[in-house]
Amino acid sequence: MILQNKKAVIYGAGGSLGGAVAKALARAGARVFLTGHNLKPVQKVADEILASGGNAEIDQVDALDHEAINSHMNKVVQKAGTVDISFNAIGFKVVQNIPLVDISVDDFVSPVTTAMKTRFLTATAAAKVMMKQGSGVILSLTATPGGIGYPFTGGFAPACSAMESFSRNLASELGIYGIRVVNIRSAGSPDSGVFKEAIETNPDEMATILQKMEADTMLKKLPLMADIANVAVFLVSDLAGKITGVTIDVTSGTTAGLNYRVEPIAGK
Repeated sequence: MILQNKKAVIYGAGGSLGGAVAKALARAGARVFLTGHNLKPVQKVADEILASGGNAEIDQVDALDHEAINSHMNKVVQKAGTVDISFNAIGFKVVQNIPLVDISVDDFVSPVTTAMKTRFLTATAAAKVMMKQGSGVILSLTATPGGIGYPFTGGFAPACSAMESFSRNLASELGIYGIRVVNIRSAGSPDSGVFKEAIETNPDEMATILQKMEADTMLKKLPLMADIANVAVFLVSDLAGKITGVTIDVTSGTTAGLNYRVEPIAGK
């Protein structure tokens, strides 16, 4: 297992994507410390990991609270000795599908502020520990709007761009300590909790939306949560030991070009 003896702290582990990454890291051998604001979904993820033979522990942590984050980080160090991986997957409120000229300033700024605050707090808390041990990987997650102009995404697009910039800058400062900082840019995963809920609520509307999203990709398929989780395992492993300061695009090619006009050639 490529993450054997690695210790990973995961924020937002109760979310569908945070949970998928947590389970993938555990399957690869990591000891995972799962956190969330609400412990019920976090416990469910931990139970699944433990049932499959993995190693998981949970704690209630507000990933926007400086003291709570540092207290938990110190607790993990005392119990495990090291923190090898930090991954922040917490969700935040985003108002979308409104033109920028009509959106309120609070709705526009809120996702940027929340995203940057939690990423800054969790990443720097991990960095301080990793600097002392001379190793570690800090992983973050953004989405398609971080790479291309994407209309009607409100403050989510600049939040993604800000997170990617922060990841690059942090990598440039921490590389000398043997710490890697990498980011995954994902497209929407139709099997994620957010999409499943939307599909159940508005099946006809979501069918059209998903069809358009798939048409924009080069592969004509959206990445599933397992695709994101598999990339996460690789990036935090020693196999990616010389990858840092970059965003790895897992959008099925969407951010490299919009391909809705491309149709299969008959007979091919």
